[in-house]
Amino acid sequence: MGGGPAKDTLLAVLPFSKPTSILQNLKHQFPDLDVIYFQTSFSQDAQVLAKEVPKHLWHDATILVTLRTFPEPSEAPNLQLIHLVSAGSNQIQNSKIYTDTDITITTSSGIHGPQIAEWVIMTGLVSSHGYNELYELQKKHQWGKSKNDGQYNRVRDWVGRRIGILGYGSIGRQVGRVANALGMEVLAYTATPKDSDAKKRDVGFVVPGTGDVEGKIPVQWFSGLEKESLHEFLRQEIDWLLVSVPLTEQTRGFLGKEEFEVLSEKGRRPAFVTNIARGPILNQGELIEALKDGTLAGAALDVTDPEPLPSDSELWDLENVIVTPHVSGNGVAYIERTFKVLEINLGHREKGERLINVVRRERGY
Repeated sequence: MGGGPAKDTLLAVLPFSKPTSILQNLKHQFPDLDVIYFQTSFSQDAQVLAKEVPKHLWHDATILVTLRTFPEPSEAPNLQLIHLVSAGSNQIQNSKIYTDTDITITTSSGIHGPQIAEWVIMTGLVSSHGYNELYELQKKHQWGKSKNDGQYNRVRDWVGRRIGILGYGSIGRQVGRVANALGMEVLAYTATPKDSDAKKRDVGFVVPGTGDVEGKIPVQWFSGLEKESLHEFLRQEIDWLLVSVPLTEQTRGFLGKEEFEVLSEKGRRPAFVTNIARGPILNQGELIEALKDGTLAGAALDVTDPEPLPSDSELWDLENVIVTPHVSGNGVAYIERTFKVLEINLGHREKGERLINVVRRERGY
């Protein structure tokens, strides 16, 4: 996977202002690297975005840094590496550059762990501590009552309770680290078995001081993509379920009415569900019903199906639901970290070493 050319042209095609100091640092690290930056609009339409980029820029690029702007294969004959500034790769999977070439694709998986984990814990505590009620009281300049008439008086902390992390990648590992610090037991679920110390290691990008590199935090590990394996995991008296798996054909509609009933023992042990992955992983209609009938205790959703969430969706008004507009991964360190992943991989590529965060097309991420 190594053996990069003596002279590379890096084309960054992104919808935000040029990160001049970051690109200067990259140029300092790799003097033979030509760096070209092109700012696009924030359009969600991939075809519109692709037309914004002058064709001569596509032709010369050997390395592309982008979010959702991709050329036709014939337009980029010299392209050898695509670095996505996103944790997932689903936005590229319908493009010909993905289906009709073997160009190496890397993601920014690992850079979102700290801020998303903080969002997960924040929204979970907002719910369990009845903070929304307290906020409304503050706006009214009203002192709350001490008797047992509000959720803020019926707080149950998370010590000794179980969090099931469906997708123990970089985000899941940082949530596991923080949940463990709160006194929770962590159960991990992955697509493939992690039956050795080597397999439990995180071999992708890790923000220093975060995560669970050695995979030592979970008290139990589960794996598999078939229903039987998923249900075995959900039966483990889980109080809080974090959904952090990538969206693939195997995980689309992964959780629905049957899974919610298994998780919460048909409402006898209502669990809290957090989704920071992708909306279509959950059957949203069945999620709403489970939240309304008490099968689930509540939910925190940073992703929905579709996005933006329609204004008439019942999710907006359910008292046990927190909805945010797909912002849990936002943060001022985002760009710096995604280019750090690229910097590491440029170094590996220069030395002929294996790259990190490489998308494996056969599994879809």
